[in-house]
Amino acid sequence: MYTTQKNPNLIYDVGMHTGEDTEFYLKKGFQVVAFEANPELIQNAKEKFAEEIKNKQLIIVEGAIVDISQYKNKTVKFFRNKDSSVWGTVMENWAERNEKLGTENEIIEVPVVDFVECLQEYEIPHYLKIDIEGCDMVCLESLLPFENKPDYVSIESDIVSFKGLENEFNIFKQLGYNSFKAINQLDVKNQKEPKTFFEGKYLHWNFPFGSSGLFGLDLPGDWKTEEQILKQYKKIFIRYDYFGNNSKLKKYWITNKILKVIGKFFPKIPYSWYDTHARHDSVK
Repeated sequence: MYTTQKNPNLIYDVGMHTGEDTEFYLKKGFQVVAFEANPELIQNAKEKFAEEIKNKQLIIVEGAIVDISQYKNKTVKFFRNKDSSVWGTVMENWAERNEKLGTENEIIEVPVVDFVECLQEYEIPHYLKIDIEGCDMVCLESLLPFENKPDYVSIESDIVSFKGLENEFNIFKQLGYNSFKAINQLDVKNQKEPKTFFEGKYLHWNFPFGSSGLFGLDLPGDWKTEEQILKQYKKIFIRYDYFGNNSKLKKYWITNKILKVIGKFFPKIPYSWYDTHARHDSVK
């Protein structure tokens, strides 16, 4: 087991994108290690956060996190989405899904990032936010050989397979996480920092669309056991089955038309997705 130290003032933003979460964490007063594969987004972030990088409050790790055992080369194919930058991925099946949804990809080569090495180099964070289109579990499983674990972790939950979702919770259990919240990402823009806050500074922050939102002790709602959260996800998956990207109703012209009408009046029904937030059992 690695005995890497945990830094209570450190956050990992795995999937920096445009820096919408990184900016929030920095303004909160945390040190941030941000990970991003898209070179254009990296350059934009270097300009936007030049002062924080200079002051060493922010480190940007450039490249794509992958299962190192599956890659011998120092670079990997990255499907950069021309229409929706948030959908960049190294997973070919994810890229194909995105194309079926009407977007276009271009293939570029980006450096391979070994997440275990990064954890050893930069220390274990207080909070680990993971959102890297198809490779969230690589990060989660990378924590297994470490004695210390982040106090809080969030991942974008599986929306295709309930067995895949159960596998996520199996890994959480192995890592020692036993309290959970399922956060509807379309509700994040309405989140407000609690008046009694615990995570960093109070900012009166307005969360833009696509941001991960609050974390840790500032999250809304009650923490649930694994049994309780899986029961909640079973209800969520019923909605996915009928209104998600792989909806049964999208197979037919008339029902697909109805879905689009529903989406105009009730956008949360067809398009919502969830992040799972987990709290480690060592957190008191």
